Amino acid sequence: MFNRIAHRYDFLNRMLSCGQDVRWRKRLARHFPDGTNLSVLDVATGTGDVLLMLHGFGRIGRGVGIDMAEKMLDIGRAKIRARGLQETFTLKTGDAAQIPETDGTYDVVTIAFGIRNVGNTATGLAELHRVLKPNGRALILEFSLPANPAMRKLYLFYFRHILPLVGGLISGDSYAYRYLNQTVETFPYGDAFLDLMRNAGFKNVSADPLTCGIAAIYRGEKPDDR
Repeated sequence: MFNRIAHRYDFLNRMLSCGQDVRWRKRLARHFPDGTNLSVLDVATGTGDVLLMLHGFGRIGRGVGIDMAEKMLDIGRAKIRARGLQETFTLKTGDAAQIPETDGTYDVVTIAFGIRNVGNTATGLAELHRVLKPNGRALILEFSLPANPAMRKLYLFYFRHILPLVGGLISGDSYAYRYLNQTVETFPYGDAFLDLMRNAGFKNVSADPLTCGIAAIYRGEKPDDR
């Protein structure tokens, strides 16, 4: 599905979110741990937007992005080449449910709007936990549902009716944008998602709501059991 919409993916992200997706990714960087020369794995990286945004903060020494959609990765690789960042970032094929990296490799693991698409959420979270170094940090950016009833009603109207129509017309794939609405409405969020993170072994979990609660950044750390 993501291969089918790759050619319009970045454009539609900006348009359908009214540019909020850029602000949310920048907010993600505020949750990074202290230090420089950090190693980062971005899971479900798509066209590499998270890694490229993080580069601007000057604290990333090495970044790897994995995704299952090759056409998305091709666009991301072209963006990386255009910025001359081939020595810093690598994009490769990989499944979030079976991350092709060794245990305890990364200081930070990120996933933006991808954890909903992992067949088994618990397995995906366990994989994020596995590839982190002790005291490493997971940062998960995902849609949620606003707590305010009026805001939730407006948001759901947009997600159910406006977004699938516009997304389908521009991308040529209406199913992809109906799928987005369906997964957002059924996916656990807030405290329920924090419980899933705790069950996967993360400590110090927290949620940072964004834009009236239509998205959130979930944060958790891997304990140092030595």
